[in-house]
Amino acid sequence: MRLNRRTALGLGTVATAGTVLGAAAPASAAETTEAAPTTPARAALRVASVFTKHSVAAGGNWQAYVSVADPSGTPVVAVEADADRRIEAYSVNKIAVATAVLDKVDRGLLTLDQQVEVSAAIVVPGGDGIFSLDGAYPSLVTLGHVLANLLTVSDDTAVRLCGLVAPAAEINSILVAKGFPNTQVQPVANPNRFFLGTSTPRETHDLLRALVAGTLLSPASTTYLLGLLRSPVAFTDGIRRTMSSDDRARIATKAGWFADARHEAGVIFDRSGAAVLTYALFADGQANPEDFGATHPAVQARAAMGPKFLAAVDRIAGVGKTFRITARRPSNGG
Repeated sequence: MRLNRRTALGLGTVATAGTVLGAAAPASAAETTEAAPTTPARAALRVASVFTKHSVAAGGNWQAYVSVADPSGTPVVAVEADADRRIEAYSVNKIAVATAVLDKVDRGLLTLDQQVEVSAAIVVPGGDGIFSLDGAYPSLVTLGHVLANLLTVSDDTAVRLCGLVAPAAEINSILVAKGFPNTQVQPVANPNRFFLGTSTPRETHDLLRALVAGTLLSPASTTYLLGLLRSPVAFTDGIRRTMSSDDRARIATKAGWFADARHEAGVIFDRSGAAVLTYALFADGQANPEDFGATHPAVQARAAMGPKFLAAVDRIAGVGKTFRITARRPSNGG
């Protein structure tokens, strides 16, 4: 198991909390002495403490950026750990891919109801998601169906289907124009295919902040994208694992996993639907890299962080637009 020096010593997050409040506290103090922080600064200290405790326990390398909204001004930074390191983002970058596709929708170049062909040749054999399970090709699906699978079950074939309507070079140019030069897919010989590429914790965090602020996409595309990331079928092994369905609906999240990396980034909303906490958590080098389930150390760490992050900001008001989620109820068919 590898530990980078800052993680092993418990630095970075506690130091950030000290910057926020004027003095650093032991990693366990803020987590245990106050049930529900009532100011963004105190909530940020709690979040920092939680992150330090569980990331150190999980081991490996952590690069992260987490902030708490402050109605009086700039968000309060809770965690800043190697936040500008450009690293492989893996499926977290599917948010960036979807952003580029929806940017083209906003400009009238694409529509969600237009169809793309799922051919046998485009299916990623054994990839995550459902397209590889169909067993019957070709088929036609809408672009909306592609994006829904891209951002909920993290379908790998959906990446290639997005490439049919937004080539790698175009995706990268859109992201650069929006202010995200480090959040880039990796082109390959086929211009319509790409690896998911890189980002930094800070840029992923800032992209999510721009999304909820309404400056990244049109109101319709913003609501659509957040609806996918907040849906019950979106990722539940990490931040949202040990939560009620109502609490899960307050969190928009996207995970990424490949090799020994286990990442997750998202937004926690207050009860009115305003963004109150934004997180970008990138981790690699933990034990059991062959384990892609809920028992991987970094995934377990995020599952422990999630309810505590939510509790830390539960009495803090979010900032900006509100995004109410439509209640979803189980169906028995019929």
